[in-house]
Amino acid sequence: MVYRMLVLDIDGTLLRSNFRLDKETREAIDYVKKKGVYVTLATGRNFPSTKKVAKALKLDGYLISQNGGYVASSVDHPFFESHLSREDTYRMVNILENYNCHIRLVHERYSIGNQVQQKNQLVAKMTLGAGDPLFYPVTFTESLSSHVLEKEITPSKIDVQFFDEKEKESAEKHLKAHYGGFEFTSSTKCNFEINAPNVTKANALRMLGLKLDITPEEMVTVGDSHNDLEMIEMAGLGVAMGNAPEQVRCAANWVTRTNDQLGVSYMIKEVFRKQLRASYYL
Repeated sequence: MVYRMLVLDIDGTLLRSNFRLDKETREAIDYVKKKGVYVTLATGRNFPSTKKVAKALKLDGYLISQNGGYVASSVDHPFFESHLSREDTYRMVNILENYNCHIRLVHERYSIGNQVQQKNQLVAKMTLGAGDPLFYPVTFTESLSSHVLEKEITPSKIDVQFFDEKEKESAEKHLKAHYGGFEFTSSTKCNFEINAPNVTKANALRMLGLKLDITPEEMVTVGDSHNDLEMIEMAGLGVAMGNAPEQVRCAANWVTRTNDQLGVSYMIKEVFRKQLRASYYL
């Protein structure tokens, strides 16, 4: 099989645990690009943060951000965008405000969160995370549900971080009872993310593949968490990071090293070293 597209998650995959991008990883991506392979990112991060990582890798094509809720090469010209309605956003936030959690409404141009009185590193990471570039407006409000109504907020995605796993399970069960058709994914034991129905990384990839005339069988997808599971299963070669949960690793065709062991660059060299330039096969 000739692989024509390489799809990379960012956190836990492309970046080390300290959010650094290794020189070896950049070189490996340059290597595979020279073979004519289309390289893109598929992440839960907001679009400006995704674009910032893409710039460091010299990627100027379409990027999949916000768990598939926003696909674009520039913020002003989206190929695909999906936003939760103000009414659904309000109702979900109204439910979540009954729980001890940090809520973040993620839009391609800004994000808004609730203020949480909790002194631990978890809030610091959620509030000042690596996914928030300096030029991306992030604001906080005491009553997030009221803010949604007043400002007519329509995010692509809702991020929710809990401080207790049982409370997270209770809130998720509560929401799913009313919004079971929406997409719920998680990357840690104490968080979940909500997108509109059928908005996933995998479905965004299917649409992008149709636009670029690349089939799922010609894709290599790489990820480390449950929100990568569907795109790993759909690809011609689905790759899980060594640091991925067992369920994700079991679903993959291939398991590479961890993100702290240059797993992406190792995988690229092993998979693509014998492949000629894509144009050779045309």
